[in-house]
Amino acid sequence: MLYQQIAQNKRKTIYVLIGFYVLVGLMGAALGYFCYGRATIGIAIAIGVGLFYMIMTLTQSTAIVMKMNNAHPVTEEQAPVLYHVVQDMAMVGKVPMPKVYIIDDPSPNAFATGPDPQHAAVAATTGLLERLNREELEGVIGHEISHIRNYDIRLQSTALALSSAISYLANLGVNSFFWGRVNRDDDDNNQSAIIAMIFSILTLILGPLAATLAQMALSRNREYLADAGSVELTRNPQGLIDALRAISDSEPMRNANTSSASFYIADPFKKDSWTHLFDTHPPIEKRIDRLEHMVI
Repeated sequence: MLYQQIAQNKRKTIYVLIGFYVLVGLMGAALGYFCYGRATIGIAIAIGVGLFYMIMTLTQSTAIVMKMNNAHPVTEEQAPVLYHVVQDMAMVGKVPMPKVYIIDDPSPNAFATGPDPQHAAVAATTGLLERLNREELEGVIGHEISHIRNYDIRLQSTALALSSAISYLANLGVNSFFWGRVNRDDDDNNQSAIIAMIFSILTLILGPLAATLAQMALSRNREYLADAGSVELTRNPQGLIDALRAISDSEPMRNANTSSASFYIADPFKKDSWTHLFDTHPPIEKRIDRLEHMVI
């Protein structure tokens, strides 16, 4: 059951990533046709913009995310319990020891980031260390180590970069609309050309929304996978179950950054919406239900 769930979630992730790349291509094609009358030009622009954002995000992700969330590095002497739990889970997960950070915030939460397992980092709030026992802390850190082991930290950065690229391409399209297209073909009155133009405009408008939905779906799916990975590492689903209950029964974080909210083990802002389409995390009650019915 455990390994079937892991395999199923990995397949879903592949589908979402494929959708991301297709969306970037469509955005580029729409921009190229709308601005230059040639879709290929826009696709080339989209590839260049996407690569730029990916390189910038992947090479600076740890420093950027830690600074945004006011996290500071700690040594083994400064935070021995957290350091040793991270060390133990990294050893079990067979990944290099991540750097350890602490966020001064009374709300219990944690996240992992970095471009790859060799340059990963784990951050936990002071509230997490104060409210959880060691068994529960192992469940949370096992979850974060699973993110590192599964390369979710790179996946999250990739999704963020692609979403940023899509927003940039949409802005180019909007600016071109107000300033006038660079190249207007003589056949703009042709019915097929009008249909193509309408499709291009709709793609530029709806693309960022679709990217946001894809990013949220990807984040929710990886949370389920990391929960299963934590159980695989700790062989103790109850620790993570109790930790999730403690995290859900707490106040929102004070210092979390909105752009990195999906990195945390649970929504740091405790948003309660009627639809879960834009949620960064699956409902905790559903995560607990899956853990309770998981066969090790």
